[in-house]
Amino acid sequence: MAHTDEREMGKLRWRCRRGMRELDILLTRYVDEEFHSASPAEQTAFRRLLESGDPVIYAYCLGQERPTSPVLAALIDRITSRA
Repeated sequence: MAHTDEREMGKLRWRCRRGMRELDILLTRYVDEEFHSASPAEQTAFRRLLESGDPVIYAYCLGQERPTSPVLAALIDRITSRA
């Protein structure tokens, strides 16, 4: 598990602010509650996910689309499992 300092955590929280409240809640909850315990691969996948557009992330979270990356797919499952 990679160490992430508070400054980077703040940046991640800021990047979780999306154009949709539902995504804000899901992504911020993941950062606050799960990110520190995630594997380095999952943390990298989360950072990549935040580079995606809101419609793509929303489609993943609703199950309308499935990421081709197994790590990203598992991350989406983890994010949405508590929704």
